[in-house]
Amino acid sequence: MTYNELWRQLAHIYDDGEAKAIARMVYEVRFGLSPSDLFIGKDTQLSADDQKVLAEITQRLMAGEPVQYAIGLAEFGGRIFHVGPGVLIPRPETYELCQWIVSSGLQDERTLYSMEKSSSPVVRCKKILEKSSSPVVRCKKILDIGTGSGCIACTLAADMPNAQVTAWDISEEALRTAAANAESIGVTVRFEKRDILNVMPTVLQLPCNEFDAIVSNPPYICEKEKDGMERNVLDYEPALALFVPDDDPLLFYRAIARYGLTGLKPGGSLYFEINPLYADALHDLLSRMSWHDIEIKEDQFGKQRFIKASK
Repeated sequence: MTYNELWRQLAHIYDDGEAKAIARMVYEVRFGLSPSDLFIGKDTQLSADDQKVLAEITQRLMAGEPVQYAIGLAEFGGRIFHVGPGVLIPRPETYELCQWIVSSGLQDERTLYSMEKSSSPVVRCKKILEKSSSPVVRCKKILDIGTGSGCIACTLAADMPNAQVTAWDISEEALRTAAANAESIGVTVRFEKRDILNVMPTVLQLPCNEFDAIVSNPPYICEKEKDGMERNVLDYEPALALFVPDDDPLLFYRAIARYGLTGLKPGGSLYFEINPLYADALHDLLSRMSWHDIEIKEDQFGKQRFIKASK
């Protein structure tokens, strides 16, 4: 099967533009063929084994399965992650959250440099000596709660190479996938099975005053929103990672923010991906819990998608 044959088959269930994009992703991500390769006909040179794999992928795509699950791979921030039905497909908006955290880490370093410039010569000299054998970006300890595929944790570990990243999830399948992604990308992340809804933030169970930042993209879609969602999301992506009860849309945010009050170091930051419908409600919740410097940020589509708060 060629690229043209594949997208024309997919055009029976998708519009032409989406069918072509899916077909390109299959050939590029799964078989390593660039658009230039397709132009000169390298899609006709797949081996017999690859043709068999392509036929299986096509069958799954024609059944409506998301292309990322059909090929077992997804692109996120320029890196390729393994994915399966046990984890959410990484979204480009979530990469914007990672970029916000990375840029905040760099800002911390610029602030430290400014403090050095304003210090006395003795203090400035001492700080420079302390940093002389250290990389430019100071080490941070980051916790990713509900890691799923590990896309956030692995991206932060790669883009902030001096950070110590820990990631939690309740799903053993998700933790296996995330660990495989960390290995394939070549980063070190400490993965732990924990349920943030059923733990007590005490020194006996969870780290206290340990992290500089806690980040989470928790379940935030209410059951009542299902009617407006695509069938391939509802049919294939894990409900455990998507939905919250209609009567408690801030369930996970409340639990994570409560833990953050003890798990974060003084001055530490909390970062969330959020449901735009509940941005104001979450802002109010965090304010009542004594979080400060609360900032809501829009995503590339102009939706209120992220929130940051300081301890």
